[in-house]
Amino acid sequence: MNYQETLSKDLEIRCSHLQEAMRAMNVDACVLTTTVNVFYMTGSVYNGYFYLPAEGNPYHFVKRPEGITFDNTVYIRKPEQIIEELQNRNVSLPKTLLLETDVISFGECSRLLNTFRLNAAADASVLMRKIRSVKTAFELEQVKICARRHEAVYKLIPSVFKRGMADLEFQIEIEKLMRLHGSLGLFRSYGENMDIYMGSLLAGENAEVPSPFDFALGGAGSSPILPLGASGQKIQEGQTIMVDMAGNYTPWMTDMTRVFSVGKTLDIAYRAHQVSIDIHNHTMDIAKPGTKCADLYGVAMERVVKANLEPYFMGIKQQAKFVGHGVGLEINEPPVLTPRSKEILEPNIVFALEPKFVIPEVGAVGIENTYVVTDGGIEKLTILEENIIEL
Repeated sequence: MNYQETLSKDLEIRCSHLQEAMRAMNVDACVLTTTVNVFYMTGSVYNGYFYLPAEGNPYHFVKRPEGITFDNTVYIRKPEQIIEELQNRNVSLPKTLLLETDVISFGECSRLLNTFRLNAAADASVLMRKIRSVKTAFELEQVKICARRHEAVYKLIPSVFKRGMADLEFQIEIEKLMRLHGSLGLFRSYGENMDIYMGSLLAGENAEVPSPFDFALGGAGSSPILPLGASGQKIQEGQTIMVDMAGNYTPWMTDMTRVFSVGKTLDIAYRAHQVSIDIHNHTMDIAKPGTKCADLYGVAMERVVKANLEPYFMGIKQQAKFVGHGVGLEINEPPVLTPRSKEILEPNIVFALEPKFVIPEVGAVGIENTYVVTDGGIEKLTILEENIIEL
């Protein structure tokens, strides 16, 4: 079976999962219009509306581009035409509807409700994120391809470092490697205030700077419009450099962090870094289907407290209250490993674990790896040297 045939079969599986969920919710139809969800359901991106009834085949109401070859493709100029086109095909109009109410604008949502002559809709956004969190065999293969390319780029990072570099210069060299190895360049994330370009590099004291964005660590950034990551400061002897650059070499991403140092750094940095590695190793021993995500956060905190490293864990001026997150078409999918999480691990969930520390005047330490939940445990997907690498 070739790629297109495999993808076609996988799309049928994804449609069936969504329709099963819709029937369980007593919802008649779902309309998706965001890039990520349209891609997930079709394998392509178009400007328009993916319409899926709870029973039967999907319809593609496309504004552009021309040339879409799906079955049941209908070209429209505006969403109000959807009703007429469904009626022309003797398709029953929905009495209950799913819309991406968490993502699309109030105006777009209101317009679609008016189009279908409904007063309200259930939220498709949360449901789609839940469905997407459990990967198909096709998706897992894509994640593994991405991981291999991610590893290949990280192995080359020391070769592009030069003493006297600014952190931004170093990041640009890494980004060049990424693009040459097939990086898509776009770092997809879910939610407001999550802008970032290809990942984050934190060197020295810049790792201490908090950010308004909901990532594990901050950094001042190089502009007030993007206050995150590298700031343009020179990298000094004894500082650490945390590289958390996106693994977006296929549509399904991986997440990985490794740490470098310019010469030797402080003992506390090495000690904290080892605690991060120990948390990963212990998590691999205990995590399996049915494990509570809140328990994984608790396990990490136990190790941190035992090592007397709480003041440095997940930041110092602003501490993130999670140690991991799901990964897929977006970098921040469910589940989230927080102390209040109600989520549990399921087979074929892909998640990143990132217990990190910030050491004052030194920089950030700790690793991040991407894992997949198997029937009996978890498997590490990003396999690379984990100790601090001296440049």
